[in-house]
Amino acid sequence: MIDQFINFVIRPPRAAYNPDQYLWERDFTLAGRAYKRLDLELTNIRGHTLQCSHYVPSPFPEDTPLPCVIYCHGNSGCRADANEAAVILLPSNITVFTLDFSGSGLSDGDYVSLGWHERDDLKVVVSYLRSSKQISRIGLWGRSMGAVTSLLYGAEDPSIAGMVLDSAFSNLFDLMMELVDVYKIRLPKFTVKMAVQYMRRVIQKKAKFDIMDLNCLKVAPKTFIPTLFGHASEDKFIQSHHSDLIFKSYAGDKNMIKFDGDHNSSRPQFYYDSLSIFFFNVLHPPQSNASSSNLEKYYNLGDLKVGAAIDESLLCEIITGLRSACTDAASSSAAPPSIPTIKPVSELISEAVPVTSIAVDSVVNENDRISSDDPSKLQDKPNGQSEECCSYTSSNRESWGRCSSLGCSDEESSAECRAADNSHEMALKAFATPLRSIQQKSPKAPKEEKKKKKTLAAPKKLKGEKFEKLEAFSKRLRHCILRRVNHQRHRSS
Repeated sequence: MIDQFINFVIRPPRAAYNPDQYLWERDFTLAGRAYKRLDLELTNIRGHTLQCSHYVPSPFPEDTPLPCVIYCHGNSGCRADANEAAVILLPSNITVFTLDFSGSGLSDGDYVSLGWHERDDLKVVVSYLRSSKQISRIGLWGRSMGAVTSLLYGAEDPSIAGMVLDSAFSNLFDLMMELVDVYKIRLPKFTVKMAVQYMRRVIQKKAKFDIMDLNCLKVAPKTFIPTLFGHASEDKFIQSHHSDLIFKSYAGDKNMIKFDGDHNSSRPQFYYDSLSIFFFNVLHPPQSNASSSNLEKYYNLGDLKVGAAIDESLLCEIITGLRSACTDAASSSAAPPSIPTIKPVSELISEAVPVTSIAVDSVVNENDRISSDDPSKLQDKPNGQSEECCSYTSSNRESWGRCSSLGCSDEESSAECRAADNSHEMALKAFATPLRSIQQKSPKAPKEEKKKKKTLAAPKKLKGEKFEKLEAFSKRLRHCILRRVNHQRHRSS
């Protein structure tokens, strides 16, 4: 029985697995972004080879170092346990590094030490990441034995940005005494203490560490790294009071989260959400293009072609606003049509163009009926033939179509468009009717018409609001596209 208890401490069941089956694929997609798994081997100070994996974006951003969280598994775990960490942290631009500790998984070594020698393995990993210019800040996420490993190493390396300690034990000797009661080993107390002393000598001989030295309460008062503690309230293997003791003596910024479950149960979603927010605050990952400011989105749409780094959600927002404004202008009783966001941007733009042109034509016709006595009626122009129609073509043999000017003459704008670089791979058409063409007035308006305009002031005010709404969205889309044209023109010149 004592030998079984010794193996329970230093030689628990070892995870044997196939990395290609139990880890994330070498190239995979998560939340619409591409990532890759980089497998590597490191050697610890005892000469053991450690099998490691690093999950990073594909391709890795140039000249932009990213933070990294090292996941530390439990006594019977392996690097496959970090799969959930990759799902949680990768979308936040935080890379994930995981390893099989010595004596665990596919790494070398015969015994585990519940954090004592694993601390040296972690030091090797941190040194490797520090030597890479692609990694900025480093965080630690440990569970059970991995939590103790993180705390022991964090006490020696204050440069760690933050730690998450899930189900750490405070003192190995006290834990072993508790497990005697949990597993109902019916022995007198003095016999148990004698047995523990015997186990201490055997473990010292086999695993090369003293169980009496493995005490987190000695290092917690000397550690100042921001830490998030987590523990399951029904944990019978490492009871929650262990985390309470460490939390009470811990010197740095700290927070505690208790949740339902036992030692090996899945963690609730709110715990993962809190963990994600914690690492985001302490690691400060760079913001992706999707989370840039609205001002940057307004003035830059990126490359207008499929496959480019284009913000499709922004185009969907503009198109939705255009269609909504057109629907309001054409019919006040019709509900705005919904645009399924799963459609490609090219389809959404092609659908928005006819709707916009039809709605503008109907609004102009309605304005003609209001001012029917005005000799300078507005003239509707078919889509594709209007002077204000912008036709952008990606063909290498075709020149840019005629585009409306923004603060310059039509001749200048058409000359600039013809000189633009034709590097796009998709044709996009956007119809934009400026407000000045609608608001043109005749200088010789009769007095009777002025009286009639006064009587129609209220309905015209409503129509003016619709025109302003339409103009705001059309000008926004037109400005974004023309900005891209000017950028291409200057670059080609």
